Amino acid sequence: MASEELSRDGPQRQEQTFEVRVEPLGRTFDAPESLTVLEAAGFANLHLPRMCRNGTCRTCLCKMTSGRVRYTVEWPGVSIEEKAEGYILPCVAIAQSDLVIEAPDAVDLPTPAPR
Repeated sequence: MASEELSRDGPQRQEQTFEVRVEPLGRTFDAPESLTVLEAAGFANLHLPRMCRNGTCRTCLCKMTSGRVRYTVEWPGVSIEEKAEGYILPCVAIAQSDLVIEAPDAVDLPTPAPR
């Protein structure tokens, strides 16, 4: 649930962040509502398959087994049948709840060493 903070300009809504679990890797990361699931995964050093990043090539297509998303584009490249089966395009999907996705080709990237 979003909360409000008071500022000089009046109440401001705090950004919500949801947890995304990627199976079968078992890795979790935070997905703020200001980023797509794909972008949030990248910031968490998790590589999800990708190519176009605009919802047309379907390279990132994966199955969402739990949760809700909204899309940044009006009609992403997912068929009605695929949507009904839970498939999403993380490149244009924004988490609206905690998610569990099946992305067998996900790769946990090493954390860069501090400089």
